[in-house]
Amino acid sequence: MQHAVRSRAAIRTGLTPVPRPRTPGVTSLIDADALRVLHRAARALLDDLPDLTDRLTALLREQEPAYRAALAKDPSATWQEAHRSLRHSVASLLDPRGARDAARRCSWRIGAVRAEQGLPLDALLHAFRLGGSLVWQRLVEETSRAAPEDVRLLVHVAADVWNFVDEHCTLVADAYRQTEWQIGRRRENRARLLAAGLLDGTGRIADLPEAARALGLPEQGRYAVVAVTGGPPAGSAAARAAAVPAGSRVHWHAGAEADYGIVLVGADEGLTDPHEPGTASAVPVPGLRIGVSSPVDGLAAVGAARKLADTALAICPAAGGTVRLADQLPAALVVSSPELGRSLAEKVLGPLLRLEPGDREVLLDTLTTWLDCDGSAQRAGERLYCHRNTVLNRLRRCEQLTGRSLTRPADLVEFSLALTAHRVLTD
Repeated sequence: MQHAVRSRAAIRTGLTPVPRPRTPGVTSLIDADALRVLHRAARALLDDLPDLTDRLTALLREQEPAYRAALAKDPSATWQEAHRSLRHSVASLLDPRGARDAARRCSWRIGAVRAEQGLPLDALLHAFRLGGSLVWQRLVEETSRAAPEDVRLLVHVAADVWNFVDEHCTLVADAYRQTEWQIGRRRENRARLLAAGLLDGTGRIADLPEAARALGLPEQGRYAVVAVTGGPPAGSAAARAAAVPAGSRVHWHAGAEADYGIVLVGADEGLTDPHEPGTASAVPVPGLRIGVSSPVDGLAAVGAARKLADTALAICPAAGGTVRLADQLPAALVVSSPELGRSLAEKVLGPLLRLEPGDREVLLDTLTTWLDCDGSAQRAGERLYCHRNTVLNRLRRCEQLTGRSLTRPADLVEFSLALTAHRVLTD
């Protein structure tokens, strides 16, 4: 006994002991009391959920313009959404494990649906934070009303409540962004299908308004199609910039063998010359081949323009260049019917084509240059670095071998077309 007394005295007169942390037993008792208070208030909130929902929708109408519009458009659906979210939130306070998955599914669904409807994400997150604030406020109010002395215990569960709000804000943002990405992909795919339908001529007339919206182009307008291949990697900005002037309204579509640009042309678009696509780059891009169609009227005619662009592209030299169909109509006629073109070349130029390569190329180059110089032997000689008489002698030999006269208009037309066919169809 004396020993015991001395021990207590020694403790009282010794150094002041450092306060020890709360023991697990005490912590458990406090947590248990806090949960009891939380559950009591949460059950009261469940019984008064319609009024809680009314308060939340009133706050949204007052503070969030996006929800004000949603409430004006469909007040019942917005109210039901808020009611479900609050019910799952309060149920999670009562049974975190049992209600957790249902609450997460509810928040995810709200995020996805609101993304589909186009409600701004900031407004959606604001609504969730308002809901969390309102639930916490009502928990405090209910506890103050039922047992004011227990309000202090709610501090021990405050972090859990706000962690729940943060978790669901993150969840709803993830659902929103994922759905937004999926919507973007669907729009891109739909735009790709609509553009493909326009370009290959299989699009339906009924789809034209949707195509115009998806491509950002007017249904009625003046259009040219630009076909681009070779040079930089397919779809590269350099290739497309070389084909279409900056500032043009254009929708690009990646094809199997070429990229196609549907270009709105005309004075209103800053392209007074409908053939201007294809002249955007002053410096040629090595290996880049560009074919530009003649202009057509309306999106419905884009399929025909694409065929014209393909024809122009077929005329392009393999080394690269730009061909505007309107500037190469004879060549376009030949490319459109290659068998007839080859037959014409053989019929008109056959005797020249069967000469020795060196002799053949001299005569063909002379004939081509003379035609390019509008029939001037003097200018042709200057280009070929020979005397005009040499040019005239070569031309006479061409006439003798082919049996045609360069002074006869019909023969001259055949010579021109046959030379074009030989050049285009043998590249």
